[in-house]
Amino acid sequence: MAVPFSRSRTHRVVAGCAIALVAAIVLIAAAEFPYDVDAPLSPEQVEKNRAYYAEAYKAGATTEEHPASDYDNKYIRIATYWAQAAHIDEQVSSFAAKYGLAKGAVLDIGSGRGYLQDIVENYTGLDISSSVGRFYHKKFVLGSATSMPFPDNTFDGVWTIWVLEHVPNPEQALLETRRVMKNNAVLFLEPAWDCKPWAAQGYDVRPYSDFRWKGKLVKASIAVRASVPYRAAARIPDRMVRGMAAWFGPTRLHYRRLEPNWKDYWEADSDAVNSIDRYEVMLWFRSRGDECLSCEGSSGMPWMTSLPLIVRVHK
Repeated sequence: MAVPFSRSRTHRVVAGCAIALVAAIVLIAAAEFPYDVDAPLSPEQVEKNRAYYAEAYKAGATTEEHPASDYDNKYIRIATYWAQAAHIDEQVSSFAAKYGLAKGAVLDIGSGRGYLQDIVENYTGLDISSSVGRFYHKKFVLGSATSMPFPDNTFDGVWTIWVLEHVPNPEQALLETRRVMKNNAVLFLEPAWDCKPWAAQGYDVRPYSDFRWKGKLVKASIAVRASVPYRAAARIPDRMVRGMAAWFGPTRLHYRRLEPNWKDYWEADSDAVNSIDRYEVMLWFRSRGDECLSCEGSSGMPWMTSLPLIVRVHK
């Protein structure tokens, strides 16, 4: 005959389970905490980054000097596909119309092939790649997001799409972005938020047979690490800690540094150099007195989703 648990024993089991759950959440949050901040880059690192994107954009343009080739550049083809799938043109057009940027001075940071240059009249594209100038019929400037060749308070609006995750020192890029914006200027910021650390080696898309035993374990772990409970356990405590830090004045930008794969482009963001959380960037701007225009309701809370961040700068 089965003997039922006593009430005290039941309480001990429940308490033990609760303690184990809290401990697991603490361990996950600690493991996923964004410990990295900007660090000085060597000239070799800067040049390697610059050379990669110069090579990526060499093919794909059709001009008299660069006729169409049978070889369609893989990087541009993938970028074009995802931009169309995400309706980037429509999103940015809506942003420009809503905030009255049709005649304003607008900067496109990391402008690549310049596919957004006709959204506004007074457009400037900035890119680190030396091979993209031929894509433009409007102003193009060769330069880095971390050291922009513009005076303070130049632009009424800025947008940057899928760029920040490729910038080795992203906080410096945000500082530069804010510097070149006028007071009350608006920013449309849409990097690939929270890039997956396993993307560089293509664990999502490659079969188990491609990997040795350690790689097989990494691939097997993705189902757990990509799950909603795991991501909630990692993000919400970390966001709450970072939110409290923002009470004490301007915050440093915290993120996770990634090792990019600049040889094999297995999947989206396999060339990302960092993983940045949207809530962290929102706190960075808010702690400087700026206004988040896309943070209504839950999108401004620790469980906010990965939407574009729209910010009005107050200097």
